[in-house]
Amino acid sequence: MEIGSSRPSGLDLSDAELERLFAEAALLAGREMAAIRDGPVFETAPVAEAVRAALDSDAPLPRDPEGPESVLGAALRALAAGRRSNPAFFGYVLSPSTAPAVAGDFLASAADQNVTSWRSAPAATVIERQTLNWLSQFVGFGRGAAGLFVSGGSLANLTALLIAVRSRSPENVDRRTLCVYSSTEAHFSIDKAAAAIGIQSRHVQTDAALCLDLEGLEEAIGNDRARGLVPVCVVGSAGTTATGAVDSLADIAGIARREQLWFHVDGAYGAPAAATAIADSKFAGIDEAHSLAVDAHKWLYAPVDCGALLVRDPAASLGVFGPAGEYVRVLADATEEAFAFWDHGLELSRRSRALKLWLTFRYYGADRLAQAISEDIELAHLMARLVRGAEDLELLCEPSLSVCCFRHRPAGVEEGALQDHNERLLAELQHDGRVYLSNVSVRGRFGLRACITNFRTTPADVTRAVELVRELGSCACRRS
Repeated sequence: MEIGSSRPSGLDLSDAELERLFAEAALLAGREMAAIRDGPVFETAPVAEAVRAALDSDAPLPRDPEGPESVLGAALRALAAGRRSNPAFFGYVLSPSTAPAVAGDFLASAADQNVTSWRSAPAATVIERQTLNWLSQFVGFGRGAAGLFVSGGSLANLTALLIAVRSRSPENVDRRTLCVYSSTEAHFSIDKAAAAIGIQSRHVQTDAALCLDLEGLEEAIGNDRARGLVPVCVVGSAGTTATGAVDSLADIAGIARREQLWFHVDGAYGAPAAATAIADSKFAGIDEAHSLAVDAHKWLYAPVDCGALLVRDPAASLGVFGPAGEYVRVLADATEEAFAFWDHGLELSRRSRALKLWLTFRYYGADRLAQAISEDIELAHLMARLVRGAEDLELLCEPSLSVCCFRHRPAGVEEGALQDHNERLLAELQHDGRVYLSNVSVRGRFGLRACITNFRTTPADVTRAVELVRELGSCACRRS
């Protein structure tokens, strides 16, 4: 290759091409956000063969350029074949994104900063640490918290347990003797994290409110100590994904202090509700935790991935993840300039996850975000009232946070047949596309679960969802 001003295989676009590509992509993004506002969950029922055909999934590796029209056309088909978080999407714990958050994600991708340390990305590092502090204040964890943004609650919980193991056990301990405690309703990522680390995960039964039973927790810890095992951590749930239950965090904090355990709160879903007047009393004691997981993509209207682990003591995670290699050793005397995220987490390569939440906080302000979360909670309680008022529906537990769990219970259907009936109903609802619910098991009873985390959802959407459940449920009864 001759020395010159450009390379023959260069991938850069001309200014005109770049402007055209981004303008067309912006139009597609605008159409998609409009479809999320007004369209169904699925444009067509999600069938694997149809999705593969729409995306030409058996096509060979492209060897020649397709051109912008072909590429963007393929992107349009991919968006149309996907799932949308419309106002009646009550399935998974995943809020839709606000426009400022989408803009932040786009800008973060354009800048393409690898946020490993201050040296690598000084502005992005400052923004991340500031946003973590704002998030900590928003959810009542307090000022001055450290931590880092991660992909989501699973990695946040894993990182927290690694810190707990190092801070609450000798360095060379047999990890098979270490125990972490959580309720039977806790997210399964706690079990996954324990398995990855090589420690034992203990499940404590729940009380009448589906919260971790405090006497059961103390009994489990005592029994393990008597057997020569080493309790290291207790996990409290600040909003379980199944029912929205919030454990008694203040009481768990007291037990953790007495037993000298690390206290971690999994608030991946529910912690943002602590910012609201409608639910903040549920979260007393969250500020006593050693660490807290929060996912902004679950209930702060940011795009995936935007999880965070907040840690009260910035020094707690130092030394947990091993020394860095010589080639990344930071040669700086100033404390801020010597900061590196690799000292506090598992990842080295890290995208700028904070910018979208940083822009969201600045664009809307904390009070407006808290109000949107409050409205989601109110809508879940509206759904519960509608369920109570319908003779063919049954509430499976009291609504908590923005979750409502119920089942269709028509007259003449025996208890033993209700599970099959509701499973068939749920499958039909999900393929129908107008509303999307997920499944839940509450004290052994299969049911339908609605989790409302959408700032566009209205009382009319909730009412239509309940009416559709009754309509399709009635039709299913007549067919059976």
